Amino acid sequence: MNQPLSLPLTDARAIARLVPMSAAVEAVETVLAAGFDPEGEPDRSVVDVPGGQLLLMPSSTASYTGVKIATVTPENPGRGRPRVQGLYLLLDGVTHAPVALLDGIALTSLRTPAVSAAALRSLAVADARRLLVFGTGPQAWGHVEAVRAVRPMLEHVDVVGRDAGRVAAFVARCRAAGLSADAAGGQDVASADIVCCCTTAREPLFDSTLLAPHTAVAAVGSHEPDAREVDEHLVGRATVVVESRSVALRECGDIVQAVAAGTFDPVRLHTLDALVRGKVEVPEDRPRLFKSAGMAWEDLAVAAAVYERQRG
Repeated sequence: MNQPLSLPLTDARAIARLVPMSAAVEAVETVLAAGFDPEGEPDRSVVDVPGGQLLLMPSSTASYTGVKIATVTPENPGRGRPRVQGLYLLLDGVTHAPVALLDGIALTSLRTPAVSAAALRSLAVADARRLLVFGTGPQAWGHVEAVRAVRPMLEHVDVVGRDAGRVAAFVARCRAAGLSADAAGGQDVASADIVCCCTTAREPLFDSTLLAPHTAVAAVGSHEPDAREVDEHLVGRATVVVESRSVALRECGDIVQAVAAGTFDPVRLHTLDALVRGKVEVPEDRPRLFKSAGMAWEDLAVAAAVYERQRG
């Protein structure tokens, strides 16, 4: 008789200790540089359940297989619980034996900004000093860390959020980390070198005509065709990078709605793997946009890094 599965949970604190942001970025870039093609990934399964959604995100390589199981429950914040919850199960790639169980939300909070950083390493100007972040949650903070990992000249963070208390706490956290920081508004994108959108917004967060020509924008807040954080005018004039063309045209409202408005031709989409391999030209006279939907291969790349460092 098989023994019951008994894997200790690798929690948020252990994940952060084992794989700092720079290592997570490297894990993502290594997978892409080795020739992995995100277009071949299985589709994310989204199942409507009472009160929310169940998400299943499987992926595999020669070395590992894994799946993230997550829930999205919009009413949870009012109950004092997270809006998104989940677990990640990592399996051996040959025997498919379970080898690790990770906190899925901590993993997501690490891999999402790490993917943005992999894009921003090529998209953001080398001397970027000013970051503006929309949002005050874990993803927003993760993006501050991610930008610092690839743009160490970063000096200042502007923070835009709906709750003044959360904004003040976020500003204080940035200052404690050695950065200057201030509460800001959407109009302050005009002075930003990098803008990170980490919200649940369903409509554009700012007027993109305010952006300087060199500004790089990372938008990570949604994977729904009717939700967007940036306007169609930015998509229309920017150099646009996505993880997967098919996913972007199916799930990313920022892209889907710009195509529908006639301001963007999908043939202009560039992919992250091509960017990481140095195959994307980034003109200096237009903004740069990385739109992320979040994909299962990213979870697998970082989960495998966690497991291998844990194993020693």
